[in-house]
Amino acid sequence: MTTSSDVIGDAQGASPDSPLPSATLGGEQKRSIEQITLLLFITVPFLALVAAVPLAWGWGVSWLDIGLLVFFYYLGCHGITIGFHRHFTHGSFKAKRPLKIALAIAGSMAVEGPLVRWVADHRRHHKFSDAEGDPHSPWRYGETVPALMKGLVWAHIGWMFDEEQTPQEKYAPDLVKDPAMRAISRQFVLWTVLSLALPALIGGLVTMSWWGAATAFFWGSLVRVALLHHVTWSINSICHAVGKRPFRSRDRSGNVWWLAVLSCGESWHNLHHADPTSARHGVMRGQLDSSARIIRWCEQLGWAYDVRWPSRSRIDSKRNAGGGSARRKEETAQAA
Repeated sequence: MTTSSDVIGDAQGASPDSPLPSATLGGEQKRSIEQITLLLFITVPFLALVAAVPLAWGWGVSWLDIGLLVFFYYLGCHGITIGFHRHFTHGSFKAKRPLKIALAIAGSMAVEGPLVRWVADHRRHHKFSDAEGDPHSPWRYGETVPALMKGLVWAHIGWMFDEEQTPQEKYAPDLVKDPAMRAISRQFVLWTVLSLALPALIGGLVTMSWWGAATAFFWGSLVRVALLHHVTWSINSICHAVGKRPFRSRDRSGNVWWLAVLSCGESWHNLHHADPTSARHGVMRGQLDSSARIIRWCEQLGWAYDVRWPSRSRIDSKRNAGGGSARRKEETAQAA
């Protein structure tokens, strides 16, 4: 009998040279209309983020706007980190059906692409991390400074405008076979509209004004999406170019501490690539990982189970050479 972890393992081991399967979930190739839509989803929120500084300086922002920005930011961010990434991509834990659906919807509201495509791309990234076949390595063009600068732009945003190369039925067969996950993935535009409309609706109802709706849309929708996009993309670019590497991995993934809070723990990227199925990425003392904390709460409530918490011995076995056992015990957080 094939288990879910077996399916994920098979998907991650698929060959990038395999023939593309029949079109699923919108197709394997990004059509021109999708390219235009993607461009709008990226540039409009980014322009809003640029405009946010002068707006915040004198007018156009309230505590309600900031509250909506923070709430919807971390809703979408944890939907990506806990749902799309740790659960759907890597099988770090199993989820009861209601939680599984909630995570798929929350991740979709981050406006980072349909569920199945996101998972397929990320499994392929781990299969070929920082090597030929990786869809978004900053080392794509070489190791000179100009090549790295070009590679960082590619890894951060450029790769999304390339033709889609990842066969979804090959890299995400478990999700393709799940009717509910297929439906949520196909309904990406619906979740995007909902994600952008809810802050404006709440702002308008609370203030009973069109101005309240407008500022809530600006801050809670556009600025929030732009900020989340660039934090997420920084994991692809910055965390594969710089950062400390206390654990052994076959790529250049590094820990970037100043992104930890905004990325919900994803920027402890070196441990993640050393042990991809671990439900916790921040395993050393002081490494904040809000995603792992929420997974723990879900486990305690019975919503999540079979969680792959890293044991101390497993963490130590992944370390690079150097450093005594006393220092390791002092730095390593309790797996529980």
